[in-house]
Amino acid sequence: MFNKQEEEMREDLLFTPPDFSDEKYASSKDVSTVEVKKDGVSPQGFYLTSHMPTYYKVDGKWQIPDRSSQDCLAVVEEGKIRIREFRNLRKGDRVVVARSSDGSEGVLKYPEGFSDEVINHGGDFVEASNTSNYKLLYELMKKKRANKGNICWVLGPAVVFDYDTRNALSKLAENGYVNSLLGGNAMATHDLEGGYLNTALGQDIYTQISDPLGHYNHLDTLNAIRKFGSIDEFINRGKVRDGFVKTLKRLGVPITLAGSIRDDGPLPEVTGNVYESLDNVKRQTDEADLIICLATTLHSASTAETASSYKIDENGKLIPVFLFTVDVTENAVRKVSSARDKIAVRSLVTNVQDFVVNLEKELIVGDYQSYDEKHLRDGMDTLEENKLEASGKRY
Repeated sequence: MFNKQEEEMREDLLFTPPDFSDEKYASSKDVSTVEVKKDGVSPQGFYLTSHMPTYYKVDGKWQIPDRSSQDCLAVVEEGKIRIREFRNLRKGDRVVVARSSDGSEGVLKYPEGFSDEVINHGGDFVEASNTSNYKLLYELMKKKRANKGNICWVLGPAVVFDYDTRNALSKLAENGYVNSLLGGNAMATHDLEGGYLNTALGQDIYTQISDPLGHYNHLDTLNAIRKFGSIDEFINRGKVRDGFVKTLKRLGVPITLAGSIRDDGPLPEVTGNVYESLDNVKRQTDEADLIICLATTLHSASTAETASSYKIDENGKLIPVFLFTVDVTENAVRKVSSARDKIAVRSLVTNVQDFVVNLEKELIVGDYQSYDEKHLRDGMDTLEENKLEASGKRY
């Protein structure tokens, strides 16, 4: 459970639990469980979980697990319901078996506890990048920051292809609006490429003009980082002039990088084992109070499935964990919304660079300059040195 002030969330966004004194709930039986006989193999008849708030009756009392997750199993452990991946089942676990969720088998799915402000009943359309979505996001970000909540960002590489966007992200981080980052090899590589060679995928981060033989640049960057052994050491050696990753490293914000089947390099910090990556992502999202996904269908959809749709506060109140999915492609945000079961999800179909700059304008007060803006000129002499070091006569 987490400790937050109750005024953090508007009343119309809070969850209203069912009246368990009602006879139909009071008279329903406890959940049935069957013991796991082999690691990673569930008994037949298991109940498949979703992001919908779901209660389980154990020892005569209804309870809701601390976290939700899509397409997992409910396990009774020391009188408590735990949500577990199939692959994490262990011999002796007691798995809930049921096929109905109306309470008759001790399982009650209860999405109606949330108002229409939380459950997204409509479709996601091109005009979904609207004022109400931005207004809600601004409100949530300000409140989470004020209450020392955790704002988790999930980023694709397109977000770091532009200097203004990278700098806006750094400003947001320096002002407490970025508390963890999830992404892949490409996102971190191209941001570091920007700090090392002033390009992203070989294109100048200011003008978007391609460097001669610029397609080498991200591989030169990867090669250089792998030579030093880590992103931290690469930064410590003064090779990165600016960038979002550098800012997060300076601030101590955790970065979780999950590998894909055809990653270049990859960066030393990228986790290649997909199941370890899922566990790493789950650990970070368990801490999240708000999730913002930009320009990556793969990482956004996987985060939407694994991250809980709610948290439970110290008073037992169920608080939605909103997830905002932002992409220029309508189909991408639809997939993420579907993976979230449409619980506490908002979709914005828009250019992610414009989106980030909008956040900066709303949340960053006055003429605030990022650390990079103040010190970028200090690293101007190193750019040509970096280019020569990375690729020699090609430049």
